Amino acid sequence: MRAASTEKASRRRGAPWLPGLLLRLLLWGCAGGRASYLRRSSSCTAIPRSMALCYDIGYSEMRIPNLLEHETMPEVIQQSSSWLPLLARECHPDARIFLCSLFAPICLDRLIYPCRSLCEAVKRSCAPVMACYGYPWPEILNCNKFPADHELCIAAVSTDESSSSRRTVPRASCKDCELEEASTAREILDNLCANDFTVKIRILRKNTTTTVSDFDLDPSRVEVLKHGPLLRTEIPGRLQQWLDIDATCAHNIMRGTHAGVFVISGEVRSDKVVVNKAYAWQKKNRNLHQAVRRWKHHRCPEQAGRKV
Repeated sequence: MRAASTEKASRRRGAPWLPGLLLRLLLWGCAGGRASYLRRSSSCTAIPRSMALCYDIGYSEMRIPNLLEHETMPEVIQQSSSWLPLLARECHPDARIFLCSLFAPICLDRLIYPCRSLCEAVKRSCAPVMACYGYPWPEILNCNKFPADHELCIAAVSTDESSSSRRTVPRASCKDCELEEASTAREILDNLCANDFTVKIRILRKNTTTTVSDFDLDPSRVEVLKHGPLLRTEIPGRLQQWLDIDATCAHNIMRGTHAGVFVISGEVRSDKVVVNKAYAWQKKNRNLHQAVRRWKHHRCPEQAGRKV
């Protein structure tokens, strides 16, 4: 077994789940546990840079054939690349670990499958996003095929909503949320009128090392322009909830920056807020600055109609 070299690679490349797996493998072997043994034709090969899904995942070698019965590296690369768009939606922080455990199984002396609970956690978050684009959760990823947690398997790393953790696993959204171009002040004012709430906020990126970054709202930099059906006092909490659960939208707005000030507007849907428009608060966005200055005295069309 290549436990020592693999563990060094995991520390160097940042795969905190790998040492735990190796320890479980050692204990499992000592206890005489059941394992999935290798086929004679199975071999170790380097994970190529062209395999974007799993390159630099935390170990450098994988088994072929893999756990999805792909026999050649070109086939593995082609099939795995089709999952990159889903990964870009950041539907679950463990999605990459789950997929790579199947497409690029770690090169040990036995096959290690993902735990059923890992599959179920990823499916809960990612299957709805796939459904947005008309794709069902594939049968090859049927979670019932994978071992229970008490067996030797790759477990979830991130905390899901079923645990006692305060924070929830970020969820991707079907809605494509991007920064808007502040074309004219009038257009911005019309957008603000069309939404339930509008606020000027500062967003901070908590980390940059995991697949899904956590974002925090700076409570000292919340300026409510329009609160709609919300109480002013509950807006910061609702916006932090939005940052926690809509990873895709927050990621797209931040565009790789560590902090930023934005004017966002959206609507209230039952117990959550949905952001529809977002503008970066920058000096060059003069139309945005003008619209915010005018907003205090601006009458939306429905307001003007009620005055007549």
